[in-house]
Amino acid sequence: MKIEHVVPLLRIFDLAKAREFYIDWLGFSVDWEHRFEDVAPVYMQIRRGGSLLHLTEHHGDCCPGTTVLLQVTGLEDFHRELVAKNYRYYRPAIERMPWNADLMQVTDPFGNRIRFSQEVE
Repeated sequence: MKIEHVVPLLRIFDLAKAREFYIDWLGFSVDWEHRFEDVAPVYMQIRRGGSLLHLTEHHGDCCPGTTVLLQVTGLEDFHRELVAKNYRYYRPAIERMPWNADLMQVTDPFGNRIRFSQEVE
């Protein structure tokens, strides 16, 4: 067996708020959405670059309050991109961590934390 990649699942409760946060602000794009029927919860895959996330409204898939760490390059450019969008609910900062990394953490409207980490040389 060879593991190709890991895809974290994040619990969401409001599709419109999830789109505002992940698509409009963080700049992910939607690969696909699935519902068993029109009134059923959504399960969707989003991506930005090589990072995939699954967002789910299904209560049994995962618990809210998850933390996901994404290893990135270009963190300062990404930070400037986010700040320039003037998202009314968040103004993230970059912090230098003792393990030789710069880290920017954001928390989605459902309590999930996404940490963007860039190694410092």
